[in-house]
Amino acid sequence: MRCQTSELPDAPSTVAAAVPPSVKIIPQSPRVRASDLGYLSPGTDPENRLLSPFLKHIVADQKQFWTSPFREQPKNFVPILGVLGVLIPADSWISQQVPDRPDQLRRSKNISDYSVYSLIGASGGAFLMGQLKKNDHLSEAGLLSSEAALNSTIVTYALKSVTQRPRPYQDNGTGRFFQGGASFPSEHSAIAWSIASVLAHEYPGPLTQFLAYGLASTVTLTRVTSKQHFSSDAVIGSALGWYLGRQIYRARHDPELGGAPWGRLVEEKVEKGPRNPKNMGSPYVPLDSWVYPLFDRLIATGYVQSAFLGMRPWTRMSCATLVEELGERIRYRGLDDPDVENAYRSLSNEFREETARIEGAPNVGVVLDSVYQRTTGIAGPPLTDGFHFGQTIVNDYGRPYGEGVSTVAGASARGVAGPFSFYVRGEYQHVPMISALSDQARQVIASVDSLPVTQPGTPTPAQNRFNLVEGYVGFQLSNWQFSFGKQELWWGTTDGGSMLFSTNAAPITMLQINQVQPATLPSFMRKLGPVRFSYMLGRVTGHQWVCCTNSEVVGSWSQPLSDQPFISGQRLSFKPTPNLELGAGATVLIGGNGVPFTTHKLLQAMFSTNSVGTPGSSNDPGDRRGEFTFAYRIPKMRDWLTFYADTYTDDQLNPVLSWAWDKTALTAGLYLSKIPHVRKMDLRVEGVYTDLPGGGPVVQHGFFYFNTRFRSGYTNDGNLIGSWIGRQGQGAQAWVNYWMNPRNKLQVNFRHHKVSQQFIPDGGSVTDFGVRADFWAGNTASISSVIQYERWTFPVLTPGTQTNVTASMQLTFCPRLRSK
Repeated sequence: MRCQTSELPDAPSTVAAAVPPSVKIIPQSPRVRASDLGYLSPGTDPENRLLSPFLKHIVADQKQFWTSPFREQPKNFVPILGVLGVLIPADSWISQQVPDRPDQLRRSKNISDYSVYSLIGASGGAFLMGQLKKNDHLSEAGLLSSEAALNSTIVTYALKSVTQRPRPYQDNGTGRFFQGGASFPSEHSAIAWSIASVLAHEYPGPLTQFLAYGLASTVTLTRVTSKQHFSSDAVIGSALGWYLGRQIYRARHDPELGGAPWGRLVEEKVEKGPRNPKNMGSPYVPLDSWVYPLFDRLIATGYVQSAFLGMRPWTRMSCATLVEELGERIRYRGLDDPDVENAYRSLSNEFREETARIEGAPNVGVVLDSVYQRTTGIAGPPLTDGFHFGQTIVNDYGRPYGEGVSTVAGASARGVAGPFSFYVRGEYQHVPMISALSDQARQVIASVDSLPVTQPGTPTPAQNRFNLVEGYVGFQLSNWQFSFGKQELWWGTTDGGSMLFSTNAAPITMLQINQVQPATLPSFMRKLGPVRFSYMLGRVTGHQWVCCTNSEVVGSWSQPLSDQPFISGQRLSFKPTPNLELGAGATVLIGGNGVPFTTHKLLQAMFSTNSVGTPGSSNDPGDRRGEFTFAYRIPKMRDWLTFYADTYTDDQLNPVLSWAWDKTALTAGLYLSKIPHVRKMDLRVEGVYTDLPGGGPVVQHGFFYFNTRFRSGYTNDGNLIGSWIGRQGQGAQAWVNYWMNPRNKLQVNFRHHKVSQQFIPDGGSVTDFGVRADFWAGNTASISSVIQYERWTFPVLTPGTQTNVTASMQLTFCPRLRSK
């Protein structure tokens, strides 16, 4: 069930009918003033004019802002403190990830300045144009956005004078407060978001909202990438600007002029209507959560039909919507399947808070989600280089491992406050020493990557480090979630490893704009069915080599490049029928040494029809990759059989639209959600290749996931962003699960990987057999154990066949400690 935000009606007779007699309502008379706040009721202020009325409004705005903390309950500040508690400790680390190249810093600063100037110009231009054309709506938009910007400036300057935090390029980048600086909060971000929030509601069309919030988000991001502000400075400045724009619009906007509703300022004195879930911030459910395999089974049996398999993760609010859909379908079909009924109970318990928020409960709270500890022991030499050879452990967020005992101890937390949300997962990692590769293996790597020097033959010492696995903040508006930070993505319908975006590598620091709930397009495009879109712009790490326009390879084995490449991506998915899901996506690596990252370069990478160009030259569109995916529940067997595939190509935006079948890789699979006569068991089988069966007349060996400019390939921190199959391999996977209940299951799995000898001399193969058990004690504690036996052969690494045994055990405690 969906609840829409409701306003109190204007007509007294309607109010009396809509609200119980016991509720005291503020009359809607124009004479009534919210004197305690200094504001009039919405739409009743006749003095939206310059000079004296404008100055009086500024005074009232400041009075309302600085006195509002005394009217709020202390628990309402917990989400804000939670966001600050996540960002401020990470500020210095995030700032260190920003390159120190003067041209890059200057470019980011210019982008932020021009974006703010554009919004200020739009505000002033709207007022002047409205005055010239006698357009009251346009005049109001310009005046209120200017009022919001001026208030943001006053507030940020006042806070700067109190906090005195140096900028990232000052005080050795420590970010300490009370040191005589002027960094916290970001004035640019506050001004941008205050103007954008007013303009986007005065003219609530999708184009206006996209331009306004897009420019504001650009300002927030570039204030960090220009090292003018720490991440918390920019985020808090953005939140302040949005809040001030919201309050001013709610108090002064005349609804008779048009525009979108934005609630009341004096809500505590009126009956609160149901909240709009479209504007409720919600963190994403981690991709290693137990809920995804369960949803997969429910989707395959037809109990959940609106989910999009090819775009993950899903927000918690989105999952709650799927749970409601499941409940309605159970009631429609009747409770004839105890497994589905138990699944519904488990999911309802997991997302009970989000379901209550859909029904109208406040969207405020901070949760300590989990505390966990994992120990992994590997007896025998493992494989750790999937970019060239293979991996013993795949799809594990790029966590390092080696022969011996590795440990991980971490915790995760999340929080929401109205349209804002955050999620953080950090962990301590211990990794044993990793042996050096053989001389022959290092020479092969230099050859297949076309590198000028061979990697030094030194082992990697044991590591003890803290790692921020994920950490981001988000803002949601009209089902669009804007989030910034380290985030995971899975773009594809496969389960073993998406070809374009998977969890095989560490999450990338990115700005993501994601349509969290599907929409229906207008006119004839309605035949496409529900549609979802997602866009991301981030920066990879760990690249060590790049080729420039003069064909010179720049880099070093001793340290990563000072100017790491950017990655941009977008994906569109749609469901023309409940049984069929189609999707297309593309990513591009751009920038890096010798190529400034500019808006022109970004647009060229996304829209240019030229697929190739001299590496690093002006006509080089970047290292582009495309995918086309589908999932189809076979109608005559739709309750238990699904066929799906993921096609992928390099140097093309889409393997279907470009007809690039002669250089297209493929993953295809079958999922049997229920094996006949064994209803608690399911089976999934997938086959995958990047070694084209016919050889591919236009594809050189090791073509996939590699590029002549970006010699470190499609990797983040050394691990493949896409599928574990690597650059020229063939493979297969199979899983059999026995579900004891929705949380507890036993799994037997198999994986085989063969690397072509035309890519790696004498080739290689990897074969894994494993057993996994997941058991929960109620809803608060779980134990997961894995045992895997592996045989591998790579003559360039070591002669003969090697074996290893991996044993892992993880204990997870989910206290779900809440503060509201």
